[in-house]
Amino acid sequence: MNVFRGPTQFSAGPACALTIGNFDGVHRGHRALLQQLKTGAKEKGLVSCVMTFEPHPKEFFSPEQAPPRILNLRDKLSAFSDAGIDRVVVEHFDNAFAKLTPEEFVSEILLKRLNAKWVLIGDDFCYGSKRAGNFESLQASGKKYGFEVSSIDTILEDGERISSSALRDALASGDMLLASTLLGRPYGISGHVIHGQKLGRELGFPTLNLAVANHLHHRKPATSGIFVAQVHGLSDQPLPAVASLGVRPTVEDQGRVLLETHVFDFNQDAYGKVITVELLEKIRDEAKYSDLNSLTHAIAADAQHARNYFQKKTYV
Repeated sequence: MNVFRGPTQFSAGPACALTIGNFDGVHRGHRALLQQLKTGAKEKGLVSCVMTFEPHPKEFFSPEQAPPRILNLRDKLSAFSDAGIDRVVVEHFDNAFAKLTPEEFVSEILLKRLNAKWVLIGDDFCYGSKRAGNFESLQASGKKYGFEVSSIDTILEDGERISSSALRDALASGDMLLASTLLGRPYGISGHVIHGQKLGRELGFPTLNLAVANHLHHRKPATSGIFVAQVHGLSDQPLPAVASLGVRPTVEDQGRVLLETHVFDFNQDAYGKVITVELLEKIRDEAKYSDLNSLTHAIAADAQHARNYFQKKTYV
C-alpha cells in the first residue's frame, strides 16, 4: 500500500476509485465500504484509493470540543492495508483546504491531483467549505466532468447504525465486547515501547509503556481504566497481560496519557519495539491510592483477574 501525505506529493497518478472520510476506528461499516471500493476498483480496472484527514477536521476547528480519537494514524493506516487498499492520501487539513469550495474541491483535488474516475461515499458525506457539497452536488459534478459517483447504504447492527460515534460511546462506557462487535476485531492501540519511570518494576509488575495522548490532537483517549489485555509484536502468538490506560493519578499529575501493560511471565527488553495492545475486558476505572502499598495490592488483584480471564478463555 502506498501512502501519500497530501495529494501534492503526486499529480495525476493512475486513475483511481476513491472514497473519502475520517474513518476513525475503521469499524465494520467502514470496512464494508472499503470492500465495495476494492471490488469495484478491480472490476473497473482502477487503483483503489482512500483520502483521509490529519488532523481530524473537528480537531482543527475546535480542538477542545473534538471527540477523542479511536485510532491513531498508524493503526488507521494498518487497517487500510489489511483491507487491501492500494493507495492512501493523508490530506493535511488546514485553512487552505478548509476554504476550498465544493467546486474547487472537485476540480483541484478529485480531478487534477487524484485522477478519480469513480467516487464511492457514505450516504451522509459532505465536502467543501462549510460542508456545502453533498451527494447530489457531487453526482452533478460527476456528470459534468465524467466521473461516476455511488453511495453505500448504512451498515446496521441489531437495527442500530454502525458509526464512529456508536463505537466511541461503547469505548467510553468500557463495553469492550460491544466495541469489538462494532469493530469486527478487539480494540487495540499500537506504538513504540518507551522508557517510563520504572515504578512498575520496583512494585514487582514491570510494564511496557506507550504514549497514547501527549499533544494537542490526542489529549483524550477513547477509553480509560484497567483492562484485561493481550499484546502482539513480542512473540508469534499474542501474550496475555493486564493494562492500565489513563493519567496515572497515584504517581503523577502531568495529565499525560499512557498505556502501561504488564505482560505475564515476560522479561525481555522491548524498548523501541512496535507493539499492539488489545483491550479485551475492562476490570475497573482508574483510582488514586493513598500510598504505593495500596497501589501494589490493587495491581496484584487486577493481574489475578486477568489471569483468571485467560484461564477461562482461549485467546487468539
